[in-house]
Amino acid sequence: MNILEDLKIQYKMGGFEQKIIYWNISTFLISIVFFYQFKLGFFDFPNWISLSSNWETVLFAPWTLLSYSFFHAGFFHLFFNMVVLNFSGRIFLTFFSQKQFLGLYLLSAFFAGIIFDISYSLLGLGQDTSIVGASGAIMAILMATATYAPFMNLRLLLIGNVRLWQFAFVILLLDLIQIFVENTGGHIAHLAGAFFGFIFIKLLQNGTDLSNGVTTVLDFFTNLFSSKKATPFKKVHRNYNSNAEKKSSKIILKDKSQQQIDEILDKISQSGYDSLTKEEKEFLFKVGK
Repeated sequence: MNILEDLKIQYKMGGFEQKIIYWNISTFLISIVFFYQFKLGFFDFPNWISLSSNWETVLFAPWTLLSYSFFHAGFFHLFFNMVVLNFSGRIFLTFFSQKQFLGLYLLSAFFAGIIFDISYSLLGLGQDTSIVGASGAIMAILMATATYAPFMNLRLLLIGNVRLWQFAFVILLLDLIQIFVENTGGHIAHLAGAFFGFIFIKLLQNGTDLSNGVTTVLDFFTNLFSSKKATPFKKVHRNYNSNAEKKSSKIILKDKSQQQIDEILDKISQSGYDSLTKEEKEFLFKVGK
């Protein structure tokens, strides 16, 4: 087992919070090759990836209302976003499903992008600019969890015990303070994402799950591209006794394999993936194939 195989297993076994982290890291590595200006020392993202504040540009590349949330302007931008995403995502998934997590991430990124463009158009915030980063979507996940479980206790390094609502409030306050100091567009997207996270939970508590629409579309395309062509019917004479014996033996083997998988998954949920033995990791990798 090498590192690449371990990463493949972790990706397959992990939830959407881990998959989105992998996606963001992958796009960052790709962007270094294609968009990093080594002589100047910064990324130069094209308008078909980053989100422009110019509505005309966005109309010709509407996908940028989502694509911007998977790219980052630097290593530390990516690093801190992924740390907060992992932290807030794990808390969110304590109360909600994986599909709700993915739906909230995508919807909040889209909403934050719309508010970013509207703000620049209506408020006249200056020349055309553009943004990248997952911060708006991450703020939505953090605020959604804080809205649902505000008094959840957190133990932070060097700070101690705080309530989840207190932690979220401090993050929001920092964005409000800096909104007209630097990175105005970014802070607008953060606040818009936080607002969407709040609305998402309030609607959910009233019986409306906004993530259903997103997951329905994703399921449709998943089934569309994964469907296999039906094979023509062929009449075959079978020995039913031997088939029954083979079927019985297959069921027994399947039950044993499933039992082993369940035991390994229980071990992962209790102690983490790193607690698995080499043999257990190899078994999961073979099953994943």
